[in-house]
Amino acid sequence: MGRGGGRGPVPPPVTPDGRYIVVRGRLWRRSNPALPEPERGSLVKALMAARRAVGTARRAGDQAAQDEAHIAVDRAKHALGERGPVWWSDGAPDLNRHTVRNSPYAAWYAALHPPSKDEEPPA
Repeated sequence: MGRGGGRGPVPPPVTPDGRYIVVRGRLWRRSNPALPEPERGSLVKALMAARRAVGTARRAGDQAAQDEAHIAVDRAKHALGERGPVWWSDGAPDLNRHTVRNSPYAAWYAALHPPSKDEEPPA
């Protein structure tokens, strides 16, 4: 994520329905907004600790610890609703990891990044 004029990280765009963020042109499922804040906070802490454990194990060359840490990351992401069954109930498909330009969000995303007058539109 880029920086916004020295004011800290610029948050990624969120799709109008709140289901995804867009990072480097790819859709990533957001956490379930229905999770109570204390539970969500606890899960995010567990996720960050697991991600740190992945890095520590990788640097140490400990494959068993790395595998265990990856499992902990996956467990936290499932609990947050970022993986596994979708948290919405309207039957819309899961577009996690799809490119935004090949999704129903393509026009919305293109409107966020209009081409400059010197730039040619994509073919």
